[in-house]
Amino acid sequence: MNETEQRAILGLGLMAAFADGAKNEQERDEILRVADVLQAQAGVPAVAPGPDMSPGRADLDQLCAALQSSGSRQLAYEMAVCVCDADGVQSASERDFLDRLRTVLALDQATSIAHVERAEAIAATPIHSGPRELASSMTAEQLDKLILDAAIFNGALELLPESLATMAIIPLQMKLVYRVGTSYGFELDRGHIKDFLATAGLGLTSQFLEQAGRKLLGGLLGAIGGRLLGGIGRQAVSSGMSFASTYALGHVAKRYYAANRSLSAEMLREAFEGLLAEARTLGSRYQSEIRDKASSLDLNKLVATVRDQ
Repeated sequence: MNETEQRAILGLGLMAAFADGAKNEQERDEILRVADVLQAQAGVPAVAPGPDMSPGRADLDQLCAALQSSGSRQLAYEMAVCVCDADGVQSASERDFLDRLRTVLALDQATSIAHVERAEAIAATPIHSGPRELASSMTAEQLDKLILDAAIFNGALELLPESLATMAIIPLQMKLVYRVGTSYGFELDRGHIKDFLATAGLGLTSQFLEQAGRKLLGGLLGAIGGRLLGGIGRQAVSSGMSFASTYALGHVAKRYYAANRSLSAEMLREAFEGLLAEARTLGSRYQSEIRDKASSLDLNKLVATVRDQ
């Protein structure tokens, strides 16, 4: 895949992020910030939607025309699907956008539908396992282990070259917050957890776009044959972000619910940013565990694996 194709895929990913037309100002600004960072890394001006924040047909056709190989066209579609599903199952406008994108890219319908079905299944992952009831309280040590195990697992997912593996990180982060909150006696729903992540500084769509975009620009996304990424340098590029964000999220949730949800939005964000810096340093200590976990994951069972965590 050449640089032109990488840039086109980034542009289509940004269009997908705004395809539902329902982003609030904070979410829109965060997505555009991520887009600016990725486009700067790619060495080109940012590809932005029109004034109404919806993708234009001319831009869509132009970006699709830059994708010369069948592999890059399929990857562009798969990444766009995951962007649309990052904050939950697709809306009607997102489905319309993806249908138009598939048509312009001239993709095989059966293959594309299969990818959408897997993405939708991951997006719809319940935040709780089994009957909807409060989890039993865990000790501080048990919570710390739960958070570390989740961070290692998400770091391992980020080593896998498929976009669906990267997308799976978000529902697992939501399940982590649910388990921490219920351990302190709070009954949580998906809406509360999404708001909690956003307040802490982890937008769902922007987080996926940033993780997948960095992997794309590093040549790590869409590897042939599903091979694991090799080399310590490549791992630092990919899994470091998801390990750190999951670790920081788990510990800020622990503080928040232990304090009876009394922390302000500003305090939450400051706590998350401080823990994120700590987690980035800590991540290097667990590189071996992350690689071992990645080597044991079976992408063919990804949906079931996410549900069982």
